[in-house]
Amino acid sequence: MTKHARSSFLLTTLVAAMSVAGVATANVTNDDIRADATNNSQVVTNGMGLQGQRFSTLDLLNTDNVSSLQPVWAFSLGGEKQRGQQSQPMIKDGVMYITGSYSRVFAVDARTGTKLWQYDARLPDGIMPCCDVINRGVALYDNLVIFGTLDAKLVALDKDTGKVVWRKTVADYQAGYSITAAPLVVDGKLITGVSGGEFGVVGKIEAYNPTNGELLWTRPTIEGHMGYTYEDGKPVEAGISGGEANQTWPGDLWKTGGGAPWLGGYYDPETNLLFFGTGNPAPWNSHLRPGDNLYSSSRLALNPDNGQIVWHFQTTPHDGWDFDGVNELISFNYEEDGKEVKAAGTADRNGFFYVLDRTNGDFIRGFPFVDKITWATGLDENGRPIYADEFRPGAPTESGDAGSQVFTAPAFLGGKNWMPMSYGQNTGLFYVPSNEWGMDIWNESTTYKKGAAYLGAGFTIKPLNEEYIGVLRAMDPKTGEEIWRYQNEAPLWGGVLSTQGNLVFTGNPEGYLMAFDSRNGEKLWQFNTGSGVIGSPITWEMDGEQYVSVMSGWGGAVPLWGGHVAERVKNFTQGGTLWTFKLPSSAVVSQR
Repeated sequence: MTKHARSSFLLTTLVAAMSVAGVATANVTNDDIRADATNNSQVVTNGMGLQGQRFSTLDLLNTDNVSSLQPVWAFSLGGEKQRGQQSQPMIKDGVMYITGSYSRVFAVDARTGTKLWQYDARLPDGIMPCCDVINRGVALYDNLVIFGTLDAKLVALDKDTGKVVWRKTVADYQAGYSITAAPLVVDGKLITGVSGGEFGVVGKIEAYNPTNGELLWTRPTIEGHMGYTYEDGKPVEAGISGGEANQTWPGDLWKTGGGAPWLGGYYDPETNLLFFGTGNPAPWNSHLRPGDNLYSSSRLALNPDNGQIVWHFQTTPHDGWDFDGVNELISFNYEEDGKEVKAAGTADRNGFFYVLDRTNGDFIRGFPFVDKITWATGLDENGRPIYADEFRPGAPTESGDAGSQVFTAPAFLGGKNWMPMSYGQNTGLFYVPSNEWGMDIWNESTTYKKGAAYLGAGFTIKPLNEEYIGVLRAMDPKTGEEIWRYQNEAPLWGGVLSTQGNLVFTGNPEGYLMAFDSRNGEKLWQFNTGSGVIGSPITWEMDGEQYVSVMSGWGGAVPLWGGHVAERVKNFTQGGTLWTFKLPSSAVVSQR
């Protein structure tokens, strides 16, 4: 063994021993976070980089050898809380951090799958998550592991012990607020959104000091509400969202307007902007709230220093189908006419894919990414939908009877829902997990009551095809062309990862983690994890070998809200397991 090899071996052994013993390893710095997209030995951001591209430059594992990918350990979350595991794992210095359903956090030795510590939030009775008891992951900063809870708190844990360092109430869970998204850390600011639009709460995006939980700024996402910055703990008015009330909302409905940014956001260092999407306006019954209803169903660009809304783009003005606008906005650059375009791509629940100029929010192009859209006939030159009015559900009658029912596609769960897509830097394609379904929908009378569902609509979701619902698509954002697709019998509900090794990973509710050729969609490998895969896979390098990890555990919105679709998935097994795979060094071959 050479001197260099002996030194590497001793360092590896030391790091492994420190991890298992719970001894402190290196803290996560602002530089670590900014370099996450190119540092293959760690994953310290939700999205595998602040821009959220979910692309790895690793190519040890590639199309020539992925058939040799094999499980090395599986960690069970244990207990009876086996429901809806949507966490993206994080890894730093050989320790992996995940969240589980019911607001739990785990630290696991990445070499062995040994649990290092576990934290269970003490949730009160009466929590009101609309769409299952899931959690999508943690933020790492300094010596802290930070996550949001179903009772709308932020909790910061010591990364080596799991002990609580600070705890902060973000919003009133009894009004319907919760937190399910992974927080984001940008230049020493911890940024989070909230869930709860189905209960008529007002959405907001907030920044905190990650070391102590001190509130730094708050920005409501519904027009008419005041934003604040905080100096020495005291609020300072920072302007009303939208400038004033009642510009695009009638009466007092802006006070319970929804627009929750429940999926969290990303950050673009090139423009110094935060990108968040906002949820549905409340109530769903659009006849109660004439107007565009800003800033619901929109993408927002915010100044990370003070929360100022720099620009907005509304994908579904006057949303009457619960299409939201919360889906991720992913930064990417491309060449056109000899010039670099700073763009951002998003696949909306309404069935259209949008390419925007991320410097100012201008519409570049848009196109359908699903097979059937009925509610609109297309997009105009500004990206505004051209409505097909006959597919908007009718208003309730004066006597209180339900309005006329229509069949609309996509269904309210969307052409794409929460599950994050990936941008392939090597192919220039977006890999989009999507679903083909529609819904019967009708409007009903409703009034706001704190803590009660505030919908004013009824619905039944139906598959559009007998053979498949889920479709993994490779989409060219420059042309709108679908390059390839993979069809899945059940809905797709998990995130996507792409790699320099020309691989695309995603999971399905049937329990399989799958790998595809990113260029042509050929399925090259699959492994049955024992329960539906609705988490987001990651990959990283450790000790000279490439690893892949993903959470397994069926649940989420589909079995709760799925109508006729729920019949197709009713026998799927719930679970809670963190699976880790690796490519043995003996199987490494060069990518063609």
